[in-house]
Amino acid sequence: MSEVIATNQTILVVGGGISGLTAALEAAECGKQVILLEKSPTVGGRVAQLYKYFPKLCFPTCGLEIQYRRLKANKNIRLLTLAEVTQVTGSEGDYDVTVALSPRYVTENCTACGDCEKAVAAEFDDEHNYGLKQRKGAYLPSMMAYPQRYVIDPRIIGTADAEAAKGACKAGAVDLDMQAQSLNLKVGAIIWATGWTPYDAAKIQPYGYDRFANVITNVEFERMLDPFGPTGGKIVRPSDGQAPSNIAFIQCAGSRDRNHLLHCSRICCMATLKQTNYVRENLGDAAKSTVYYIDIRAIDRIDDFHRKVKADANVSFTKSKVANIAENKANGNLVLHGVDTEGYNRYANEHDLVVLAVGMESTVPAGVFPEGFKINEHNFIELDPANGAIYGAGCSSDALDVNRAAQNATASALRAIQVINRVAGQEG
Repeated sequence: MSEVIATNQTILVVGGGISGLTAALEAAECGKQVILLEKSPTVGGRVAQLYKYFPKLCFPTCGLEIQYRRLKANKNIRLLTLAEVTQVTGSEGDYDVTVALSPRYVTENCTACGDCEKAVAAEFDDEHNYGLKQRKGAYLPSMMAYPQRYVIDPRIIGTADAEAAKGACKAGAVDLDMQAQSLNLKVGAIIWATGWTPYDAAKIQPYGYDRFANVITNVEFERMLDPFGPTGGKIVRPSDGQAPSNIAFIQCAGSRDRNHLLHCSRICCMATLKQTNYVRENLGDAAKSTVYYIDIRAIDRIDDFHRKVKADANVSFTKSKVANIAENKANGNLVLHGVDTEGYNRYANEHDLVVLAVGMESTVPAGVFPEGFKINEHNFIELDPANGAIYGAGCSSDALDVNRAAQNATASALRAIQVINRVAGQEG
């Protein structure tokens, strides 16, 4: 790796999802020097795992491609993947940041031909598809991966598979001697945009995610629709691979709950409304959708989308917090138990697939930031003078949809730019 030059007039952006990309690009296009860190092998974040955006139901690949083109063209940005911040010290205009770099075992000579993948036998759970399918020990993270460069899984280093991958590479890009490194950066401002992770549905014991094959999460359902996803774009029951005909969507699965996430994740209602459209597109009138909800939070311009879904005869709404789920062992169907709070009638409704709208859990880490750093009860970064020039962006600052996350990231970039301008003025 070539030397990374950073000064107190450099902006560090941590996280390469839509928020981190937006913040880095806005700052760099204003002429500032930016280092962009991403702990996975590719940028794109959660957006790269979506099938479609709401409410227009357009594909995110288009927006990501535009961001990638801007990233490639801007010489003010230095991108480091497989990079994770382990410590931040200092104050506004003068931060020291320690970064751990993991080896990719593939150099920039990679042509993404795929020969290394073909030569490897070992398989592991595919992170991009939430473990719903397997990938090889030498792999391209996704069809939209940037950098468009393969990765060797560290679990095959020292095995015959690793040597096979190296021998198959005609470009000589496989370097099995790569080592982990530690990098120290001096920067003037930091934008923290590490995003979110889906709440662990297994923790919601009454819903049986870890016991019943046909209970899945909304992020897993999203991956099903991708033609390159685990089911080739088909909605199927995990238990038998058959198309479902009666799907339940359970809202606030782990959100707005004192036992799990206290906050409303904001995107879940719209994500479910979007996914009922997938059911119609994929299965037509052969399948019905039932949405179990506390209340539907569809605001501003997206209320029209909500109304359109409610008008669909194939979609019904039950105002209820589902109490628990049992399995009909004879057919693998799920029986939902609860009380309809509009009519106060108890129900035991059977569905052949259940989709849990799990909440957004912040990935802001503990023990990394300077003493006194302000993080709220939901683990989001506060906009507080005590945080100096470290700014949360996107879902590191709050639960936000893609549009609002990009707006929030732009605001964070502007704050960081102002700090760098002050530093430059003081030194000039």
